[in-house]
Amino acid sequence: MKLNNLHIEQRKKFLVKKSLAATVAFAIGLSSMTSTVQAGAREQAKRIHDRLAGIPPTEAVLDQMEASINASDPVGAAYTAMDNDRFYTVTLKNWVTPWTNESQTVFAPLNDYSATVIGMIRDDIDIRQMLYGDIIYTGQSGMGLPAYSNNSNAHYEQIEMQALPLSTTLAQAAQSSVTGLETAATAGILTSRASAKAFLIDGTNRALFRFTLINHMCDDLEPLKDIERAADRIRQDVSRSPGGDSRIFMNSCYGCHAGMDPMIQSFAYYDYDYDIEADPEGESGRLTYNSAGVTDPETGTRVVSKYHNNKFNFPPGFITENDDWINYWRKGPNQLIGWDSSLPGSGSGAKSMGQELAHSDKFAQCQVKKVFENVCLRRPVDSSDRAQIESMVNSLKTNGYQLKRTFAESAVYCMGE
Repeated sequence: MKLNNLHIEQRKKFLVKKSLAATVAFAIGLSSMTSTVQAGAREQAKRIHDRLAGIPPTEAVLDQMEASINASDPVGAAYTAMDNDRFYTVTLKNWVTPWTNESQTVFAPLNDYSATVIGMIRDDIDIRQMLYGDIIYTGQSGMGLPAYSNNSNAHYEQIEMQALPLSTTLAQAAQSSVTGLETAATAGILTSRASAKAFLIDGTNRALFRFTLINHMCDDLEPLKDIERAADRIRQDVSRSPGGDSRIFMNSCYGCHAGMDPMIQSFAYYDYDYDIEADPEGESGRLTYNSAGVTDPETGTRVVSKYHNNKFNFPPGFITENDDWINYWRKGPNQLIGWDSSLPGSGSGAKSMGQELAHSDKFAQCQVKKVFENVCLRRPVDSSDRAQIESMVNSLKTNGYQLKRTFAESAVYCMGE
């Protein structure tokens, strides 16, 4: 009996020690978690700099950013971090580059598309003009760069090869003055050489519309499919009975083409011209535009021949005769895109169609969401994140659509408290 009592007492002491050890371990863990969540101003400053520039700040920069945070100006601290050229040369360049090619790879050279977006963010230009402005960014003159060419990307590739800082190298210009494209035909990055090479090469020009939705509206065609819109603008090349089954057209093709075809008619005068035999990848090709008085020999109008491809698939289908476009998605479920009621919802040419997309609520929401994910390294996951996204969308609209501020606000939100 004495032996049993001794065993019980030893067991009690062991359990008490184990409980104390667990309590201490929990306290240490809680303390560690608290120190991580409740980061001090200096830690917050470093985190902001790491997220925006991708490298640690110098002690002098860190001191300046810490002072801004202590003065209740964390956004000012973020702007200090964005003074580092790596924000433009690395962070923004890697963020924008996948938009410039169909494979959506980041491993593509700088081009007039990516340089223009980077420059617009740097200069706090209304980011909506990205889809309709007469704007382009090139390297400044006097830097030993080859001249901008409508047939080559060498100008931008040399900027990268020479490791020139994008924060100071890029200069804004009128796209029409650099490329020779008439002002009314310019539509920001949509009429850049890189965009044409990626999305207007061969095909039917529909790729440009689809990838514009993906890159700048954060949606592919499938979620926007609406089978209740009119089919009167669906072109002749779309078979109404693929494989002899009309149900495929009605359930899969109709909903996308009914909205897409009337919109991409805006690019009916554009093409990407290259020598398919000597230059199968189109590296030396160029964007072309049929100005007034220019007639395509195949269509007999300004409309490029690709808009009449496969016209015998469904002869009663729509025949494109001009670049007049209309947005059928202003009715039905896609009203939720938030179209600008001050715009007519129809027009002629790429510029007005780009404006239709850029002035929608969805465009603003998409830019903010993409910035949030890029800076915070995650998607929004809870009500706090969603509230922050909404707040930044409102901020973007009230601050002249300056996307650099959105980067700053995202970095502040994710800097830790």
